[in-house]
Amino acid sequence: MEFWFEFASNYSYLSVMRIEAAADRLGVKIHWRPFLLGPIFRSLGWSNSPFVLQKAKGDYVWQDMARECEKYRLPWTRPSTFPRASVLSLRVALVGAQQDWMGAYCRRVMSLNFAQDSEIDSRDVLAEVLTQLGLPAHAILDEAVSDANKLRLRQQTEAAANRGVFGAPTFFVGDEMFWGNDRLDDALARCTQA
Repeated sequence: MEFWFEFASNYSYLSVMRIEAAADRLGVKIHWRPFLLGPIFRSLGWSNSPFVLQKAKGDYVWQDMARECEKYRLPWTRPSTFPRASVLSLRVALVGAQQDWMGAYCRRVMSLNFAQDSEIDSRDVLAEVLTQLGLPAHAILDEAVSDANKLRLRQQTEAAANRGVFGAPTFFVGDEMFWGNDRLDDALARCTQA
């Protein structure tokens, strides 16, 4: 199953924190697909997240997030900055997308943003996250900011647009799209039916 997500996306937080354990229980392999939501939103004519642009929707979302985090027993702190810059953290995720540390890295970055209300886009913060995971932080960060990896993130975002992704999280089982955290279980169930 393809899992398209963004570290600035509050609903991606809910899925990132649950997906690995849920997929493992069902024997489903996750293909992690970090991408940038900003260019997708701009292609739709939005200058920012719809949760920022539409006050009523934004007010609802923060209430919904508190409920959903309670349901999933996840810590929650409404970010003081939303959406938070995430380019570097996504570039690191792209380096780790095929590595066994990917899930743990993503959970830590999401926790920083949505549980601890901390920045997630500085080299120092990400070096600490990677070091805590026992990884060669400086080598990974150097690869993350390489021209080749910067291009890969742009291409990944273009691939998301070409797949029809318009928000995060989005899941694909074959060509079938499932959008939103509330569709994670449906997407996983479809994997077991294939």
